[in-house]
Amino acid sequence: MEHKRLKLYAYLDARDHQRTYLAIMRLFTSTLLADLSAGEVAGALAGQEREGRVEQGESRIENVINRLRQLVEWGNLVQGRREVVAASIAEFQHGSVRYQVSKLAVRVQRDVDELLRVPEGAREVSRELLPAIERGLNELGGSLSVALLNEGDRTKELLAERVTTLFLQHAELAATVRDFYAYLGQVVTRNHLAPEEIAGFRNLLVEYIQRVVEDVLKFTPPIATALAGLTKARAELLRLLGTDLGHNVERARGRTPEDWQELTDWFVDRPGRPSQVTALREATARAIGSLLASVKRATSGGGLLPGRRAELLKLAAWFDSSTREEAHEIYASAFGLYSARHLSPAPEHDSDNERTPWRDGPVCDVTVSVRTRGDRGGRGRPSRILDDPMTEQSLLAEAREADEIRARHVAELTQAAGNLENTTLTHGALEVFCELLTLAMAQRDSPNDSGSASDPVRGLKLEIAHGTTTQIKSAAGTLTLHDATVALKR
Repeated sequence: MEHKRLKLYAYLDARDHQRTYLAIMRLFTSTLLADLSAGEVAGALAGQEREGRVEQGESRIENVINRLRQLVEWGNLVQGRREVVAASIAEFQHGSVRYQVSKLAVRVQRDVDELLRVPEGAREVSRELLPAIERGLNELGGSLSVALLNEGDRTKELLAERVTTLFLQHAELAATVRDFYAYLGQVVTRNHLAPEEIAGFRNLLVEYIQRVVEDVLKFTPPIATALAGLTKARAELLRLLGTDLGHNVERARGRTPEDWQELTDWFVDRPGRPSQVTALREATARAIGSLLASVKRATSGGGLLPGRRAELLKLAAWFDSSTREEAHEIYASAFGLYSARHLSPAPEHDSDNERTPWRDGPVCDVTVSVRTRGDRGGRGRPSRILDDPMTEQSLLAEAREADEIRARHVAELTQAAGNLENTTLTHGALEVFCELLTLAMAQRDSPNDSGSASDPVRGLKLEIAHGTTTQIKSAAGTLTLHDATVALKR
């Protein structure tokens, strides 16, 4: 089934007559219930052929019939028949066979046209839909209560209207968020950014993304509360929206439990499955980190050499606008590769010779440094080490603070060594205890064996052996160890 549906995209990447297939599919999807014969399609293609949008000769009836049959084979069109009055057998054959577009093909062509209209820049996030979704959920709760009291046609229609509007708003919001962050991931991971691009992305991240994330985090709690309130009444809601249209009918969004679970998962975290709001917050942090790394590369004196992307794009534009002779001159000037002149007998070659065109010769691997930065220098030289005293002192301060905290926790465990079961440990002391306990238990091959582990700096030692049940109390709860006796020693 999947393979058959994927063939619906075959005309978009056809080896031949791609523009003709695209023009035919646009013709069939431009009107509702399009029912065209090969002659009508040929007449429509004739105008596009005169305008140069399809190749010459593609509007001939025999070519049109072949293209239509190929689209039928791919599943984009379906055949039908109609009674016609014809003056000849050929006219009857051309007019009686009618073609209609399939449902899935309409969706494919609609997505294709929408994709071709999309600009290359970022897509604005529809933040204004967040308060609309919150209001829609609150109003839906009231409409559901009214519908349960009075199950009339008007109340059911109002309930269905609110559900459909709610899911359309969420679909638009989710689509804009995905498109915006896809563009963001495309640009912030580039190795080289021009100064003006860095300034633009800085404003985009610092100002625009901040507003987006703030709005999402602001409206997520009330939306999650409203969704939780509808959870118990979801079965009644789906019953009121239910209509017996058959199993093969594609229902509108919001008519199945899966639709509501997907909406809930977008805003609410579940164990082992973070919500899209959490993913959005993490993606924003990664984007800001990538931008800061790009700024550091561009401004640091000891970082990577600046990329040659801008220069290569400028060179590509020269090639694109030049004639054949000018392109050879630009190529020779840019890369220093001139025509070969054999002033002496050529040496022996392993694979190619002077009669082998370069495109048929062996492939030469281009190093990463040349490919990304245009740097032909030898590799392996030590890079410049930057002296960053502020970062060094900050890391040393963090290390000292972590060492002091661990020393306090070890001292707490040492003090509780004689009366461990009657002492309530702090969260940090419990972490140190669990760390030593894990190392000690790793030495045991069976529950009857004993094991030990110690802190290598402060000498605190934990021993575990087979015995009675041991309970360790802490601020986070009680840790129960069955058939084990634990002792702390200094």
